[in-house]
Amino acid sequence: MRSRMYEMRRKEVINIRDGTRLGNVCDIEIDTVTASVLSLVIYGKLRFFGLFGREDDRVIPWSDIRIIGEDIVLVDTPVPIEGHHKKNKDGHSGQLPEQHGKKEDCPESSS
Repeated sequence: MRSRMYEMRRKEVINIRDGTRLGNVCDIEIDTVTASVLSLVIYGKLRFFGLFGREDDRVIPWSDIRIIGEDIVLVDTPVPIEGHHKKNKDGHSGQLPEQHGKKEDCPESSS
């Protein structure tokens, strides 16, 4: 099955460890040297209608993705502890560095 970025943005991400709905795919991180996909990015939820910014983005390493289906993406990723960001085996904290410019809103699930 092939999927375009536009189609990926409509897919909901579910953690199979605890059944948590993590949100929708909002972006994809790519290594331009190796031309490989590194991770899926889920933008943080808006805090109080966006007046207080957003929660931290969630970065799902490609190695944690189990199945990409027609409507959902199943991942097997550790459940985060609030306020604590451990580094994974690749040395990443699961957070993206601050980006310049405005983030586009990610599509919300219809349920």
